[in-house]
Amino acid sequence: MKFTKMQGCGNDYVYINGFEEKIPDHSKAAIMLSNRHFGIGSDGLIFINPSDIADFEMEMYNSDGSRAEMCGNGIRCVGKYVYDHKLTEKKIITVNTLAGIKTLKLKVENDKVSEVTVNMGMPILDVSKIPVKKDYANENLAIGVKIFVDKKDYKMTCVSMGNPHAVIFIDCEEKEVPIEKLGPLFENHDAFPEKVNTEFVKVCDRTHIEMRVWERGAGETFACGTGACAAVVASILNGYTDNAVEVKLQGGNLFVEWDREKNNVYMTGPAVSVFDGEIENLELPRKAF
Repeated sequence: MKFTKMQGCGNDYVYINGFEEKIPDHSKAAIMLSNRHFGIGSDGLIFINPSDIADFEMEMYNSDGSRAEMCGNGIRCVGKYVYDHKLTEKKIITVNTLAGIKTLKLKVENDKVSEVTVNMGMPILDVSKIPVKKDYANENLAIGVKIFVDKKDYKMTCVSMGNPHAVIFIDCEEKEVPIEKLGPLFENHDAFPEKVNTEFVKVCDRTHIEMRVWERGAGETFACGTGACAAVVASILNGYTDNAVEVKLQGGNLFVEWDREKNNVYMTGPAVSVFDGEIENLELPRKAF
């Protein structure tokens, strides 16, 4: 089976050309290929498939084998893959995801995609659609509401960008956050019926924020595109920033703008091919599970 390893701001995925490769169990393949000791190593697995309603379909799995709705860094790399591998000549393409159809604008340099802007769509704030239990809402919104985690009250703002996010604003440096401890506690908190991705955000000024992210099903990652978008939306809703913000993540920077008039969030960032390869064995040793 042929594959391509790609990353956006250090958020890395294994990409499979679904037009050519046929694998019976995609979830199991994600667990095996994502394993950094026995497989290729990644935050997850993404299939690029044909679509009847868009130019392409992105079928995405986390490293634990669970299906994911969307990934901002992942979908930028889809744009690079299909253009660089000559699956399209378009510089504006549509990609169907479990979070709906997304439109990508490709920046091409020397016949290769270097940067991608994604229309991430409308942020979802209604707690019933994120979803978040109404015990943690004020009039169907969760903006600056309290949540008790690890014997401490935190203020969170919840946003869905096609997948659920809890944004926690912090006063300390983001590197000081005990994310390995807090991440799983937020992810599995009973406030979130479908678990949650958690962003720990420090506001630097009106146009810059810094964040670390704990992704459900994957753990801490170097970056999260939907998380960056959710963090910017939350920053704006709480009055901390302007509508266009640069987000500093562990793996690099993203630029996010919320067009309040159109109610669309736009994310711009890099997409990088790491290497191409071929793998034969899709089995993990028993102890690896």
